[in-house]
Amino acid sequence: MADGRMSITDLAKKVGLSNTPCQVRLKRLIEEGYILGFRAIVNVNKLGRNHVAFTEVKLSDTREHALRAFNVAARKLQEVEECHMIAGAFDYLMKIRTSDIANYRHVLGEKISSLPFVASTSTFVAMESIKENGG
Repeated sequence: MADGRMSITDLAKKVGLSNTPCQVRLKRLIEEGYILGFRAIVNVNKLGRNHVAFTEVKLSDTREHALRAFNVAARKLQEVEECHMIAGAFDYLMKIRTSDIANYRHVLGEKISSLPFVASTSTFVAMESIKENGG
């Protein structure tokens, strides 16, 4: 998980196998869905997207059709880095990444608040990211 670009030779050494069995196991893990893909971790500061806010979302309706509609629409917002259905006082917790607080305010007012069945939101702004991306 820490290095998706590791060579088969290095991975084999790390797990104590020869190259061929290691490659067969890796292929099987991919085919069986244990490994879903490989991705780059980008430097969000260089991209100008270092403002992080967590948004609690309460829906006006939590029947299955409303949840589906919200889920489909939320997946389309590029600023939504993560979205989780929550068991608790609100329905969803979203991690929103933008360039600054002004941009976040726009995203909240024009995009998140316009998602299907959104009744209310509450925002928590991150002051510093201590651990991200599984690191």
